[in-house]
Amino acid sequence: MSESSATARSQILNGIRRSLRRGEISGDQRQAVEARLARPPLGPTVARAQLAQPEKVALFCQWAETNNATVARVAVPDVAAEVVSFLARNNLPARAAMAPSPQLADYDWDSQKMLSLRRGRGEAADQVSITGAFAGIAETGTLVMASGPEHPVTLNLLPDTHIVVVREADIVSGYEDVWTLLRERYGKDRMPRTVNTLTGPSRTGDIEQAMELGAHGPRRMHIVVVRT
Repeated sequence: MSESSATARSQILNGIRRSLRRGEISGDQRQAVEARLARPPLGPTVARAQLAQPEKVALFCQWAETNNATVARVAVPDVAAEVVSFLARNNLPARAAMAPSPQLADYDWDSQKMLSLRRGRGEAADQVSITGAFAGIAETGTLVMASGPEHPVTLNLLPDTHIVVVREADIVSGYEDVWTLLRERYGKDRMPRTVNTLTGPSRTGDIEQAMELGAHGPRRMHIVVVRT
């Protein structure tokens, strides 16, 4: 945490203490808080997602499709070809903004001569984005994105079509598994600035209870599940 962030945090916490008319906690209260922070309690788990990995992957795909995403399950050498095939099937241009992530670097993008890729953040003019995912959640068919230089958040939100490449090994049972993995990978004091959970393309039913895709983000999501 930077010095400016620490100062701002102290100011906020001191303001809360003044409103509560108390100082810093101590003794048993402090020990209880520190113990909870060191070992966060787990929330409830959903029984339907407590499965062996192959069934977990199948459940993730089932729920993703239920939530209006399309899914393709491919081997590592076929990832780039599947992306180009999806673009062609949907009459989309063979160009995309792609996350500058090592997670995507191992796929054979150069084999697709007609595909034009720009690595970096999403721009307003981008029609298609390609990203990886920190994890997939079998319980609901949800994708989890951790922000950072290798995964600009704009790629999740701006383009009309979002293509997500997720490995079978990164599909977990439920939400609690994701928070455990985040703490393990980043450390509790160095978590990503933003963690997005995406369940299918953007949609809303606010107006006359009619479902509208693309209301707050991509109207089309294609998930490429990579066999590992």
